[in-house]
Amino acid sequence: MQAEYEIVIADTTCFILLDKIGELNLLKSLFGQVTTTTTIAQEFGSPLPEWVIVKPTSYLDVQSMLDIDAGEASAISLAMESKPSLLILDDQKARIAAERMNLNYTGTFGLILRAKQNGLIPSVLSIIEKVQKTNFHYSSFVIKEILRLAGED
Repeated sequence: MQAEYEIVIADTTCFILLDKIGELNLLKSLFGQVTTTTTIAQEFGSPLPEWVIVKPTSYLDVQSMLDIDAGEASAISLAMESKPSLLILDDQKARIAAERMNLNYTGTFGLILRAKQNGLIPSVLSIIEKVQKTNFHYSSFVIKEILRLAGED
């Protein structure tokens, strides 16, 4: 999977959600290493694993142009500096911005689907059930679609 991209860049939401459900190592299993920005590392607020590379980036112009938060702006800025890359973004505004800039992106649920497709987890449903016990909320449409794509509907 890593071979498709120069780097895989994760945003804060991905780190927080996977950490909350005890699945942060899915990122390592899928990609070997993941890159993030100093802004995102600060937003995460805890030490990141050694397989996460933290890079500085200049994102202020991107943030003001796109009306997104600093972490997402820094991730998009790093992706623009590091093509080809894969962004892991869950925020809708940030995903729209990434699409407008022709950047490759996925969300945390997209990673969970890839983990099942690669045989790293037995089911998407078991992960979704963990997510539903957190303060993260996804629409029933999104959950049904991920389960459908995973063949678990």
